[in-house]
Amino acid sequence: MTATGPRLSLPVSARDHALGPADAPVTLLEYGDFECPHCGRAYPLVLRALDRMGPRLRFVFRHYPISVSHAHAQLAAEAAEAAAAQERFWEMHNRLFEHQDALDRESLTAHARALGLDVERFDRELDAGAYRDRVLSDMESGEDSGVLWTPTFFVNGVRYGYGEDLAGLIAALERTAAR
Repeated sequence: MTATGPRLSLPVSARDHALGPADAPVTLLEYGDFECPHCGRAYPLVLRALDRMGPRLRFVFRHYPISVSHAHAQLAAEAAEAAAAQERFWEMHNRLFEHQDALDRESLTAHARALGLDVERFDRELDAGAYRDRVLSDMESGEDSGVLWTPTFFVNGVRYGYGEDLAGLIAALERTAAR
């Protein structure tokens, strides 16, 4: 994978969902869609990269639901934010990618229940669209950064190309960490 141009328009900040130390030499940011099959294939690769690189890697996830192609993507992103409000973003993130075939409204509530969330609060916030603006804000920052599809990755703020062969991502992360 090679750098392909645009830089991240909105720097990573405390508003982002991040795994790994803030001072890691490499930050991998993904604009993703929980219903996107390409994101689903990238998900285990990101987990392997986190495992392999340990404290040298920080991973950040931002929402970019492509609702035109994925009917449940927007609501799934909002469900992840409703889980985040209960300090369970990453658990919901993982569960949604591991159950991409179960993202309808009823399934989202079942996921919340399985994670031990306050389901009444979760449902109330989801029904009210409480996190719609948060998801749209991520999408706008993606558009400003030149995101056109998912997943789109940025390594230390520089957009990286995406292809079906994601194996080169870990090598690119390792090279960046060695600099």
